[in-house]
Amino acid sequence: MKIKKGDKVVVIAGADKGKEGIVQRTFPSLDKVVVEGVAVRKKHKKPTQQNPEGTILEIYAPIHVSNVAVVDPKTKKATRVGIEVIKGKKVRVTKASKSKLD
Repeated sequence: MKIKKGDKVVVIAGADKGKEGIVQRTFPSLDKVVVEGVAVRKKHKKPTQQNPEGTILEIYAPIHVSNVAVVDPKTKKATRVGIEVIKGKKVRVTKASKSKLD
């Protein structure tokens, strides 16, 4: 998976298409990511002694990594990510402008 925590991404498919956000968490084994402000779901919490009224929480649901694309820092558009070896280290680079992400 070439998308990491902290990357700025744009949703390219699904109900939230066009929204941008920062990756909060990744699930490499499931090929899913949690993006801030995308796939917001409401979770109802039952009343407890500490909170007798109960609450409705907004949580971010994970979406499949194929539905997001990294935003190129130079062009500010969605782009694919590749890997190049620079000085013996693997570095993530954008396909559009060849700018480094790491």
